[in-house]
Amino acid sequence: MISSSADVAFFWVAFWLYFVSFLCFSLYLAFENRLVITIGTAAMLIGFVPQTVAILLRWQLSGHPPFTNMFEYMTVMSWMAVACFIFVLVRFKKPIVGSFIAPVTFILIVCASLLPKDINQQLVPALQNYWLYIHVSLAAIGEGAFAVAFGVSIMYLIRKNIRIVAEGPIAKRFPSEQLLDEINYKAISIGFPLFTVGALFAGAIWANRAWGTFWGWDPKEVGSLIIWIFYVVYLHARYQRGWKGNKAAIMSIIGFIMVLLSFFGNLFLGGEHAYS
Repeated sequence: MISSSADVAFFWVAFWLYFVSFLCFSLYLAFENRLVITIGTAAMLIGFVPQTVAILLRWQLSGHPPFTNMFEYMTVMSWMAVACFIFVLVRFKKPIVGSFIAPVTFILIVCASLLPKDINQQLVPALQNYWLYIHVSLAAIGEGAFAVAFGVSIMYLIRKNIRIVAEGPIAKRFPSEQLLDEINYKAISIGFPLFTVGALFAGAIWANRAWGTFWGWDPKEVGSLIIWIFYVVYLHARYQRGWKGNKAAIMSIIGFIMVLLSFFGNLFLGGEHAYS
């Protein structure tokens, strides 16, 4: 292992910019001030740059894609959440959505900051496979999209069901319920195929290359399958049953909680993924 100073320095720059963004978006909900939300949006956009640089630097320093431990995975997940926010901002011109994406992003990057950050140059044989990089990168990016759906779903439930918000002046600052529901659906529609290809198909191929079996009932494998089935149910309910609004938002929130439980289960359940 080597000490990663340059990439971690950029990581901390992004960390503090996301913190500023989180504070500004939170203040905007309490005090409608255009300058505050402008600063929050700018901090989020600017923070995306050093975080991207940190990921690329880590790739260069390690000699392999930075997807081989929990710090790197969580960093990529938070990076994807910001990328989705940028897409929402460009597509829908609703920066206030950041009020619920910024906290999720900041929580993810706080979790990453608490994990070991040393670069592992000497990978165990199971990690020395390009299918690993496809598996982990697509799974992390897909889960980053699920994180955005989670934040937007909380925003929807507040907008729809909390009277002081729905009937008060703050409602004017929120996007419409229809728009929040659409963003929730689009985020999951982006995340689901990425998660499917990465976590399941690429993961099974990598497992066969590394351990000689496509499926070994590892806790992480079982967790990923349960998450995948849950989002299949979400999409089926939306297409076939017309589940929108509250039902879709609640399912989105439950889905991302399952993602977090699966991720942190690595620390307690062991299995073949315990090294990550």
